[in-house]
Amino acid sequence: MTDGDRTTPAGLTLTTARGTAFRFDAGALCLELLTTGGPGPYARHEALHQPSDLARWLPRSRLRLPAGAVRIDPDQLAATRTLRDALWRLTAARAHARPGAADDYAVLNRAAAHPPLAPQIAPDGTAAAPLPADGHQLAATFARDAIALLTGPHADRIRACAAPDCRLVFVDTSRPGRRRWCSMERCGNRHKVRALRVRRTRD
Repeated sequence: MTDGDRTTPAGLTLTTARGTAFRFDAGALCLELLTTGGPGPYARHEALHQPSDLARWLPRSRLRLPAGAVRIDPDQLAATRTLRDALWRLTAARAHARPGAADDYAVLNRAAAHPPLAPQIAPDGTAAAPLPADGHQLAATFARDAIALLTGPHADRIRACAAPDCRLVFVDTSRPGRRRWCSMERCGNRHKVRALRVRRTRD
């Protein structure tokens, strides 16, 4: 669901460098955070330059919180970015069957040690602002979601998109467990087009 529309598929609407929009369902809140930027080569996609950037992103996430629901200061934003970068490395390592770094697990555990956001529900049945709330609680919510994912039944279904030029990470929650693409609308369709061209050149 997005923006109160119960018929809209779960996930985020992302935009490519060429301006093409597509739907991406990461399958977990913590993996949605990875779409805001990251370490190393992902730094060029950084979207969280100031606290208001993170606040404006919240309504798009699975939390569906109003932009002003969480008070975030610059130090808390920096801590959230540090957590996000650690999550990038940990989930990418898991997706490729490699061990994660102890330092990154330590970042995750420190963030999770804070109290998380307290869920609230409005009279109309939608998520309500968890007041009072701050950036530490927000980071703890991301971190606890990540720990639940990394230690839960879908830990072995954390995948990197199979497209060679895409690094999006998702958890495959489908029943058959055969999801390969970040989005059939984007990378899955590009793969089909390339495969069709190859077949035509062989004919």
